[in-house]
Amino acid sequence: MRLGWVLIGLLIVTHPSIASDSPPNIVVFLVDDLGWQDVSLPLGPETTPFNERYRTPNVERLARRGMRFTDAYASAPVCSPTRTSLITGRSPAATGITWWVRNKDTHNSKSHPTLTPPTWTVNGLQPGDVTLPGLLSGGRYHTVHLGKAHLGARGTEGADPTTLGFAVNVAGHGLGGPGSYYGLHDFSAKHRGGGEDWNVPGLEAYHGKDVFLTDALATEARRELLLAAKKDEPFFLHFAPYAVHAPIMANNRLIDSYEGLHAKEAAYATMVESADAALGVVLDTLAELKLTDETLVVFTSDNGGLSAHSRGGPKHSHNAPLRSGKGSAYEGGVRVPLVVAWPGVTKPGTRSSEPVISHDLFPTLLAAAGVEVPEAHGELVEGRDLKSLLKGEAPEWSGRPLFWHQPHLWGANGPGIWPFSSVRKGRWKLIFDHAKTSFELYDLENDLSEAHDLANAEPEMVDALAEELSLWLESTGAGMSVVTASGQAVKMPREYLDQNGR
Repeated sequence: MRLGWVLIGLLIVTHPSIASDSPPNIVVFLVDDLGWQDVSLPLGPETTPFNERYRTPNVERLARRGMRFTDAYASAPVCSPTRTSLITGRSPAATGITWWVRNKDTHNSKSHPTLTPPTWTVNGLQPGDVTLPGLLSGGRYHTVHLGKAHLGARGTEGADPTTLGFAVNVAGHGLGGPGSYYGLHDFSAKHRGGGEDWNVPGLEAYHGKDVFLTDALATEARRELLLAAKKDEPFFLHFAPYAVHAPIMANNRLIDSYEGLHAKEAAYATMVESADAALGVVLDTLAELKLTDETLVVFTSDNGGLSAHSRGGPKHSHNAPLRSGKGSAYEGGVRVPLVVAWPGVTKPGTRSSEPVISHDLFPTLLAAAGVEVPEAHGELVEGRDLKSLLKGEAPEWSGRPLFWHQPHLWGANGPGIWPFSSVRKGRWKLIFDHAKTSFELYDLENDLSEAHDLANAEPEMVDALAEELSLWLESTGAGMSVVTASGQAVKMPREYLDQNGR
């Protein structure tokens, strides 16, 4: 199986002033489970202890050439829904891919005490679905996926990224975590008595060798870039390293840099640094090929940082000042790093606080490439073209609401880790708990940690946002959680506004 790329969220496009008649190269570097605080680049109002802990010089290097986003969000608090939204331009509520996929025709939500998940698209994306790589391929792009795919369920055609529009696939398949990060383990779970489901495919050349998975993928990324540069067509590289997804395993060549940390946290820090180094390999290779000024690069994550399990220290604390982490309705579950460097468009070292979301990348990249979206699909696209924002201009859609919908229960417990729907508009964020049919309201401008629920103090804002959330859920055809005892779906949020006597 050939290697393609997906890593953390890296985009590449040609420099308009140099090649205005040529479509850009595009690179998306999509890291797995990388939290908002898991980079040395400050994204909040001040540098935090977590920013000082991590070593990500290449993310900083990218930001010096482009724009960093302080209020960027993943389309969902878990992986497959965000990854599929990025390459379709549609929210998880609209695609029906509201949870992470696993095996063909298999529902894998955890059991909830009172709710059952609705019918959802358990097999993920499949051949025939309109995708970013498929449209770019039609626009004469050479398309490469490298690393974690997790777009279609194991045992289905969609598990192979080449059925979804990628010409090349390196190491991607239907599951989302590696059996091991060590070549000495053949990147397999067999060392701990696990099955073969989680084996990383296509990297047999590294089996039995003392090599870290992220480093091996970086080598393959360089190889694919060198090959792509020889073709008489632009390229799209979707590099998604499996890092920093569990299992938390140290890159031992970096571990000495993190003495004094909890052992698990030191291992995690090496995984973050390894992902950044892989980004550096991509940037260095582009420079070597003299393609830096012809490439648009995006770096991002598919959801908030893991904090409910497998980490060192107190749970639910690893994304502070954000509350909670992966799987959660709170900011720690959905706010993520995002850096975009687009030569000729982004001004070096700029910053934006406009809220944006993963599925905005779909129309942005297609517009940058000069590739049209089929009319029928275009009517379904919810993402917005970010170009005006990247140029430092106020887009006409500034202040629009962003929405999330996750009618599933994750295996870990923690704050906000329950079936929910939510909306952010401006400074306000409303969360609707499906089980309690209750609301929480936060003023993110003054309460980034979501410590003070203002639902009772601001009933008019709750009413207004509940109506907007209800209209969006209806327009997308979102499947609501089902009350197990009655078999009836939870109603639209607006229907529960008066339950507390208001």
